[in-house]
Amino acid sequence: MAKKASNFRNGAAPAKAKPSPKGVATIRTPLTQDPHAIRDTREKVLEVAIGREVRAFRKKLGITVADLAAATDISLGMLSKIENGITSPSLTTLQALSRALGVPVTAFFRRFEEERSAVFVKAGEGLDVERRGTRAGHQYNLLGHIGSNTSGVVVEPYLITLTEDSDVFPTFQHEGMEFLYMLEGEVVYRHGSNLYPMKPGDSLFFDADAPHGPEVLTQLPMRYLSIICYPQSSAG
Repeated sequence: MAKKASNFRNGAAPAKAKPSPKGVATIRTPLTQDPHAIRDTREKVLEVAIGREVRAFRKKLGITVADLAAATDISLGMLSKIENGITSPSLTTLQALSRALGVPVTAFFRRFEEERSAVFVKAGEGLDVERRGTRAGHQYNLLGHIGSNTSGVVVEPYLITLTEDSDVFPTFQHEGMEFLYMLEGEVVYRHGSNLYPMKPGDSLFFDADAPHGPEVLTQLPMRYLSIICYPQSSAG
């Protein structure tokens, strides 16, 4: 059974379906990430990157910090500092770690050297794509795409346009999360057993594993942003 979406606007409820809780919902999960935080220096970034790789390779082998300490003759305290990015290991230490973990020394710098990508799309220059399951008259304009990245998450931002020529409305169901933001027109959007009347400025955020899609095109033409996120391992 599909999970009900939280509604952040007083008095709003789905139309002609199981009602969502009225009133203002609260976000119970604390949002702890600081979007303004920056790393102090490039050297600090390198230390953190090396530490993450050492920990990842160690866990992949299924060994403890104590096991790695015994194999490398490096103290537990030093290994803890290395894995937490607190100290810069010497080349001798990196060589000892590479032998014990069975990886080349260069493997510890992989995350540090990895290029961080960005995609800039000017107005009207997005890529028109045809998603599986779409019908005639459903225009999908992909606004950017980054494949392999450090986050482990794939994000697909679409500008979707529906007009008088749009065919029967499809129902989608796929892995990940999806966020909709209405720009123009009006629609009654279905998520699971709930119906949400949406106008410009309205948004809907939901688990995309439940059946969802436009149920009634109330006012055309209609445009909305659809941002889909799913694990990188599920790409393709």
